[in-house]
Amino acid sequence: MSLLILGLVLFLGVHSVRIVADGWRTRMLASWGEGRWKGLYSLLSFAGLGLIGWGYSLARQDPVVLWSPPVAMRHVASLLTLGAFVLLAAAYVPRNTFKARMHHPMVLSVKVWALAHLLSNGNLADVLLFGGFLLWAVLDFRAARLRDRAQGTAYPSGTLAGTAMTGVLGLVAWAAFAFWGHALLIGVSPMGR
Repeated sequence: MSLLILGLVLFLGVHSVRIVADGWRTRMLASWGEGRWKGLYSLLSFAGLGLIGWGYSLARQDPVVLWSPPVAMRHVASLLTLGAFVLLAAAYVPRNTFKARMHHPMVLSVKVWALAHLLSNGNLADVLLFGGFLLWAVLDFRAARLRDRAQGTAYPSGTLAGTAMTGVLGLVAWAAFAFWGHALLIGVSPMGR
């Protein structure tokens, strides 16, 4: 469990710099340059992600069960993750309504993904992993919205084509991951339980 916690602290810590120390981040970017900053950021992120994966896989071998979610939560989680994939696509597809209205769809995607997994999993490692990401996403979304207001950030309005493309890409990505990718990468088939 300690590797999982260390990975979460490292990964979420690096991703929280803008939440807790945006001024320091700006000064470091100016001092170091974008390439050096992104290089260190990426290195620490990958190390944290690797520790999360390793620690979570070890914790799954000897699970500490906190509760057993009802079977219905699996169906709720599937629907929520579909929404998470659509929001993730919205972060990349230009001129979609999701981004125009919500402004930070990737962070919202993490929120929805984490909540879905908290509802459908009841082990201690799950609570640490998904609860940690949910807490981070809530704080990050709040900080990003505050920055937008302070800077007067305006987002372009969405178009029907951009919104439709977002929905289609999100649905296709969700289906591919739900029916094949999750089992391949995580070792659990959410649709085959």
